[in-house]
Amino acid sequence: MKTATMIAGVAGALLSHGAQASVVPAWTASQQPSWGDYFLFPTNIPASLEKRTLRQVVRLAIGGRDVRIVLANSYGSKPIVIAGARFASSAGEVRTVPGSERAVTFGGKAVAVIAPGATVVSDPLPLAVAAGQDVAVSLYFAHAPVIESFHWDGKRTGYVLEGNALGTPTPKVATTTTARLLLAGVLVDAPEAKGTVVVMGDSITDGAGATLEAETRWPDYLAARAAPRGIAVVNAGISGARLLSDGMGRNALARLDRDVLAQPGVRTLILLLGINDIAWPGTPFDPHAPMPTLDALTAGYRAVVARAHASGVRVIGATLPPFADALPGTPMAATYYSPAKDALRNRVNAWIRTSGTFDAVVDLERVLANPAAPAHLVRAFDSGDHLHPGDAGNKAMADALDLDTLIGD
Repeated sequence: MKTATMIAGVAGALLSHGAQASVVPAWTASQQPSWGDYFLFPTNIPASLEKRTLRQVVRLAIGGRDVRIVLANSYGSKPIVIAGARFASSAGEVRTVPGSERAVTFGGKAVAVIAPGATVVSDPLPLAVAAGQDVAVSLYFAHAPVIESFHWDGKRTGYVLEGNALGTPTPKVATTTTARLLLAGVLVDAPEAKGTVVVMGDSITDGAGATLEAETRWPDYLAARAAPRGIAVVNAGISGARLLSDGMGRNALARLDRDVLAQPGVRTLILLLGINDIAWPGTPFDPHAPMPTLDALTAGYRAVVARAHASGVRVIGATLPPFADALPGTPMAATYYSPAKDALRNRVNAWIRTSGTFDAVVDLERVLANPAAPAHLVRAFDSGDHLHPGDAGNKAMADALDLDTLIGD
């Protein structure tokens, strides 16, 4: 857990100074190890970043000042050198607002070296940002980096620019990607903040059914509701994530420290994981694995809750939405769903509701299920693949959370 330890140390250092006791994450992207050509999906990592600039746009969940960016090489085997970085207000797509660019430094230097498995946090930028603001982070690479750690489904376009375009408001675009590369977080000092809520999940949380560029994942809607209350909500969803086993990211316990417990000001974890544990066995994702038992799944939930409670973090358990007829027209269509898998999902949901393991429960199944066909999503909430909610479904999920009890007393 070297990376988690390093981030925890950074968070502790930030929070050890009185003036910075209100540092919270305004945006995060959970890290995944990259994969090779053997996997069903391409990584979308650009072929070359040598002598190029990478510009990524993010929307901030909460406003504040003294902005810091977090860069991660969590699963890398080689150091990555950032030859320069800029932070700016986004003007839409690749453009930045002229005059808003600020040079980012690391320990007073323009160049940052991210060691294998490490995370670096920039020096604070003395400026103010607002909740819901889109900002652009640009990184320049003098030499080709080896990217082995990333976030696969960013839901925003990233831009690879010719040459050193750090301070160029309207640059020439060489290529684009929807993967998040190296940028793992944005921190702000928010003096009125009451705390941080981290939503940990799979592709439903990562926003697989949400509209590209629109910031309509369900944690996005929740963040917009919570920001006026001084609550920072950040998304720790990873498409293909599982509770018990590694998937397209590490299993829940393996990434809990880094993605949740090390986040500054964390008060509450919302946990929505388990569909892939139930559904992946027998599919091309995991063709030879047996379906997990109810006992194995509930033991996994208990382990996550116990670890969170030991760090003073409360946990809201979310029931698993229906997924009948999921992923039509894909290699998973015949095997992803079955009546036996749905029966296990229903048993898991009954346990989540009644076991008393969680500090609170949000019943997303009842929000999203079609009353006339409970194994199916409500049509108006379905993105079209019968697994991932669309924008309307994501909003309904976010609206199901009670803001008065989101972070507890």
